[in-house]
Amino acid sequence: MKWQIILVLACALPASRLCAQEKIDLADKNQRLNYAFGLDIVSTFQQQEFDIDMKAFIAGMEDSLADKPALTPEQKAAVMRELQAYVQAKAEARRKVAAVNNLRDGEAFLAANARKEGVKILPVTAPDGSPGELQYKILKSGTGPSPQTTDVVEVHYRGSLIDGTEFDSSIRRGTPATFGLNQVIPGWREALKTMKAGDKWQLFIPAKLAYGEYGLPQIGPNSTLIYELELLSFYTPKAVIAPTNAPPAVVR
Repeated sequence: MKWQIILVLACALPASRLCAQEKIDLADKNQRLNYAFGLDIVSTFQQQEFDIDMKAFIAGMEDSLADKPALTPEQKAAVMRELQAYVQAKAEARRKVAAVNNLRDGEAFLAANARKEGVKILPVTAPDGSPGELQYKILKSGTGPSPQTTDVVEVHYRGSLIDGTEFDSSIRRGTPATFGLNQVIPGWREALKTMKAGDKWQLFIPAKLAYGEYGLPQIGPNSTLIYELELLSFYTPKAVIAPTNAPPAVVR
């Protein structure tokens, strides 16, 4: 339907050449560019659930082409600020709904998962000081000591949502990842402080030990995460790395 909307917009302009020929020629570079731009505009409006008023929209295009805008630059800037506030409010409303739903679904998943064979519980303290639990399953056992908070770890991992959607994977990229242990999310940090080189665990991380109520672009707010995490090696750096709230890896 998007191309139909763009065609209606174009044909509503009196000077439009598209009306005369009734259809566009996508082999023409300029028409192809304008067509793609039109698709992009409408798609953006639709994503933001913005109500397209065809009459006002077309009038704005006509006045702009004629260089006779009905709004002063100051009035236009005020309207755009209103639009920005509207978009931000809609996004925040969607985030809050998603946060509630994700938290509910994550808690239900963890409650059921805790009863599964092989799943162990590691008591931890969340960043806000509240008690928490980290569920894990041992897939492969290593030997030796465990990393300290100031160590640097080399790992292979795969991260997914509880619905199975993969959001990041060093395994898929074919290259291990290296991080300061005090630079990763709390769920990783608590697990790695217990793991030994050669260990491979499956982690089930509640939101408060992951990315919390705001999440990341690929990870919704209050999302429970599942990681396959293998500790390959670790070492103590010469200089201690300052703690951060960085993700365990660049999410791709």
